[in-house]
Amino acid sequence: MAVRYGKLATELGNPAAKRVDTKTSKEIVRLINREDAKVPAAVGRESASIAAAVDVIVKALSEGGKLFFVGAGTSGRLAVLEAAECPPTFGTPPSLVQAVVAGGKSAVFRSREGAEDDAKDGARQLRKRGSRGDVIVGIAASGITPFVRGALEAGKRAKCATVLVTSNPGSGMKAADIVIAPRVGPEFIAGSTRLKSGTAAKLVLNTLTAASFIRLGKVYDQWMLDLKPSNVKLKNRASRIIANLGRVSPKRADVLLVDSGLHVKTAVVMARLGVSKKSAGRLLRENGNSLRKVLESSS
Repeated sequence: MAVRYGKLATELGNPAAKRVDTKTSKEIVRLINREDAKVPAAVGRESASIAAAVDVIVKALSEGGKLFFVGAGTSGRLAVLEAAECPPTFGTPPSLVQAVVAGGKSAVFRSREGAEDDAKDGARQLRKRGSRGDVIVGIAASGITPFVRGALEAGKRAKCATVLVTSNPGSGMKAADIVIAPRVGPEFIAGSTRLKSGTAAKLVLNTLTAASFIRLGKVYDQWMLDLKPSNVKLKNRASRIIANLGRVSPKRADVLLVDSGLHVKTAVVMARLGVSKKSAGRLLRENGNSLRKVLESSS
């Protein structure tokens, strides 16, 4: 595919950065901040596409599918970060949300720029892990990264749902079922897509996972329910959630956390309904593991 890279929005020069090398530190910081401030609004204008992707992810995960984030360079590292945060935040198994990075694991810590040009490897890596019913989210600021395109095409052939997150509207419209393309404009340093494009992608990925797992019952009101209390901070957080939602004292919440096997949802049901761990677990299973359904059906 012949690409006119110089025409891509992410490769253009930014007038706001003219003669930036002559500015003071304070002036540079203000200019960068002014450009960064444009990103949330650009992401907000893609709300309809993001919501459509959330619906697709929720359906896939509720039917036994998996979610893959695929990227190269900065986009690949964002993919790793998003996938890595799901188990501790939402209690998901590591296999449920996975990252596929051009160049493999070593590229997370040391750049392997040439790896992004290997479309065949993108397809190969996806075929190793993905299957029918999964969701493939490609992340490519340019929208044309061969590794990501290869993975998306392989996903389509495998009957996976496909999503592309890009900062170049129009460049990837046929690459995926859903295209999320915040118009962030040229980067402050021309072509450095770890800046506005990277920020936009991070906001989109945060929203995709947070909204999806809220829909899947991992959150009650504003509280995360399936966190893994694996350190002092998280045990303290879990106890505070139990005290708040279970309507019990902090000391009682500490006891319930232990008695529930460090399972917040179970502890809250035990607190609110005055039942045993076994009964709380049964009620959750009968209600699709939804705390809200358990509490509302018992009120």
